[in-house]
Amino acid sequence: MAGLRLIVGLGNPGPEHLRTRHNAGFWFVDALASQAGARFGLEAKLFGETCKVEIARQPVWLLKPATFMNLSGKAVAAALRYWKIEPEQALLAHDELDLPPGTARLKFDGGHGGQNGLRDTMRLLGHGKFHRLRIGIGHPGHKDRVTPWVLGKPGRDDEAAILRAIGDALDVLPLAVAGDFNEAMKRLHTPRE
Repeated sequence: MAGLRLIVGLGNPGPEHLRTRHNAGFWFVDALASQAGARFGLEAKLFGETCKVEIARQPVWLLKPATFMNLSGKAVAAALRYWKIEPEQALLAHDELDLPPGTARLKFDGGHGGQNGLRDTMRLLGHGKFHRLRIGIGHPGHKDRVTPWVLGKPGRDDEAAILRAIGDALDVLPLAVAGDFNEAMKRLHTPRE
């Protein structure tokens, strides 16, 4: 399978959303950019902030949509078109209610699971054939509490767990970029001793 050429962090723009659970995808690409010593710059025609990093000796674009979460697909579709990248060469990092904090999972294809950024991207692409990095944020226990939960800031322990999961995902990312998704998944999905 081809490696990755685009990594998109899903989140909501603006300082008030910065440390919210829903922005776990932004946390991931921010950590990636800072690890590479890269800075994001606004790219109006792509409806987001972008920067280029090198991972596993490959150039990879990073994108943070400047639209709100439920319109993220606009930026994703524009970036794929502009850089002539196939959806299969893209990874979308997003918050995942169905995984506990401290857990990160790689996945290819599938549904959107109610995640609005994925839903909008799939609506515009007409399919879900792209890679996802699901960053666990836990579930509040009842569907009526989901919105304030995802838009809220995690407690100290949950935040530390989410950041640990992001670190684990960063460790296996070079494998995914090089196209070795099976090995990346095996390492990320196997509990540490």
